[in-house]
Parts: sequence; C-alpha cells; structure tokens
Amino acid sequence: MIEQPVERPIVDIDGVTIRRHHEALLDGVTIQVERAALHVIVGPNGAGKSTLLLALLGQVAFQGRIVLNWRGNGAIGYVPQSFPIDPTLPVTVEDFLALTRQRRPVCLGISRRTRGTIAGLLARVGLSGLERRPLAVLSGGELRRVLLAHALDPEPELLILDEPGSGLDDASARWLEETLVAMKRERRTTIVMVSHDIDRVRRIADRVTLLDRRVLADGRPDAVLEAGTAFSATFASHDRQGRR
Repeated sequence: MIEQPVERPIVDIDGVTIRRHHEALLDGVTIQVERAALHVIVGPNGAGKSTLLLALLGQVAFQGRIVLNWRGNGAIGYVPQSFPIDPTLPVTVEDFLALTRQRRPVCLGISRRTRGTIAGLLARVGLSGLERRPLAVLSGGELRRVLLAHALDPEPELLILDEPGSGLDDASARWLEETLVAMKRERRTTIVMVSHDIDRVRRIADRVTLLDRRVLADGRPDAVLEAGTAFSATFASHDRQGRR
C-alpha cells in the first residue's frame, strides 16, 4: 500500500498566548487552518478574535508558535473591521488602490497599466465605474468592497477578514457570501474570517473555531455552533442587537 503524503495546514497556530498588563487576551490558542478552506472564528465581544488576526499578521507580540506553510506566492490580503476615512482628504477610489500598485507617486499621475489593473479589481467587487469617486462619500458597503479589492492585489494565498459583513445591506451580504465561496472554490484561496453572523457562518464555513480567549470548540460548523445553549443564546442576543 502506497501512503499519500499528509498535506500540512497552511496556518498552524500552536499555543499562542498574548498578555497585556498581566491580563491574558489569548491563552494557549491552538488552531490549524486547512488549505483552500473557509475557516471562521466566532466568539463573544472581547474574546480576542481580532487580536488573534493581528498576531497572524505579525502585528502583535505573542508567545507560542505561528507557522505559515506557503505553496504559492505567500501573499496575505487583509480587510480590517473598521477603516476611518478623513473626509478632508481628496482621495479617490483609484488613488487609494494605486498607492501600492506603482513606484511613481500617485500625485504625479497613475499609469495606464495601473488603471487597467484597478478597473479589473473593481469589476471583481462589483464597483466598476467608481474609480473617481472620493472614498469619503462611499457607503459602508461600497467601502468594504474597495477594501476587499485592495486585499486582492496581489492575489492572496491567504485572505484574512475581520467582520467583513458588518453594516452590509442584504444584497451586499449575499454578494459577499457568493464572492468568498467562489474565491475558495475557483482560486483555491484560504480564507480566515471573524464573524458574528451565525446564519452566514452556517452557510459558507468549512470549519469553525469558537474562541473566548482560549479555544472552546473547533470543528465542523454545525457541531461547533450547536455546542451548547449558552453559546447559542450569546450570539442570538448579539444578532438581535445588531439588526435593530
């Protein structure tokens, strides 16, 4: 019998602990994220979900081990939970997306090649024609799509999303779900996402981790989301507050 080699997870988080002022924000967190999977992290407010994403991005110091087993370009895309915009800055969608696309300063003009790339990115997120729209006048849903477009350049091997559905209307939320599932299926993108929307998690997640400073449950969505009445009650309450 010929044994097939076991594929290593793309993300291997082992015993990660983060402390601030003697308080454990994360306590011995161990999670593995499989390649080309949509892995969702859920948990109550203050559970350390965003802190874990920042550790994964190398933005906070931690104890333990995080190993990223790249197979492709090793690019990481990231969409933060919030992105404040200074309304006094005359920055357009095109300006914002061009900042990391060309060596020449954007104030000196955007190259034809960069404009073509930006047009393609905006088409992918359903915002064709908004190149010259100022960032400050975008709706919440439009801004999230622009941030996603930015995260897709270069094409990420790992996409990290912190509450990407927050503040979206129903149509935009459906578009987001379809887009993420298509990226996973067609481009083999690995997606790690924090979400409070339990219905969405049930529909699109391959694996779910329940986090409250430490891992309380990890596995298939139905098994984790039905882990206990206290867990269900916590998120049902959060959903009701978020939809008011």
